[in-house]
Amino acid sequence: MKHWRIEQVAWDRFDASKLDPELVPLVKAAAMVERNGDDYALYLKSVFRDDPDFKLAAEHWAVEEVQHGEALGRWATLADPSWDFRGAFARYRESFKIDTRADASIRGSRTGELIARCMVETGTSSYYTALGEGTEEPVLKEVCRLIAADEYRHFKLFYDHMKRYLARENLSFVQRLKVAAGRIGESEDDELAYAFHCSNEPPGTPYDHDRCIAGYMAGAMEYYRLRHIERGMGMIFKSVGLEPRGRLSRIAARGAWRLLQWRRERYRAALTRVTKENAAAALPVAA
Repeated sequence: MKHWRIEQVAWDRFDASKLDPELVPLVKAAAMVERNGDDYALYLKSVFRDDPDFKLAAEHWAVEEVQHGEALGRWATLADPSWDFRGAFARYRESFKIDTRADASIRGSRTGELIARCMVETGTSSYYTALGEGTEEPVLKEVCRLIAADEYRHFKLFYDHMKRYLARENLSFVQRLKVAAGRIGESEDDELAYAFHCSNEPPGTPYDHDRCIAGYMAGAMEYYRLRHIERGMGMIFKSVGLEPRGRLSRIAARGAWRLLQWRRERYRAALTRVTKENAAAALPVAA
């Protein structure tokens, strides 16, 4: 059951004077990924096809994920009335495909699948918290707060089911850590890059992964602060069976924070390079 409804958001409080233009492309891309939740639910229900309790939970989860996409898409349309949310999402869904009839988890086990879902919810909960705290626009602040709270509940949902399967499958600490690290590393894959492409580049523009992931990450990483990384690291530690609030978690969070800052500079440099190359390519050729 939904914890809130899109109609309850105070859309009439939208304040264009407090709009950060750098946020709009990020919200557009996020709307694509969140709106695609129903396909992910089909995948999960196929992987857990003989588990009616989890299948029902996945259906409820997907309803909220789709609502996140609709809310973000609605806000982005207020911020940029020329944007065609439906058209952008149709292009995204046409080319970014999920195996909705999978016989087994791509993570090697059901426990692994649920750990991977915990990683996703950790990332989204932290991200929407960071965006919400980083914007002064009141409607986006409200939407991000609502979504972040949902994503934290989703983390707990997948974590509880993960413990149930862990008792059966008995994955070792190393196996759990490997799944978690692998899923975190996938943040640079085509899901977000292609979402950025479909939502921010004109139809017909050739897709370039490096350009699009740099465009997304260089912007998204601006909004994180150490406190967001610390909270997320605690959730990661909990998922793999470590103490979430201990000294090791704090050390790991500081290391992750330094890594994020380094990666942010890398993406900024890549984005600058791509912008210069595109500008040079657009110059007329001398006769």
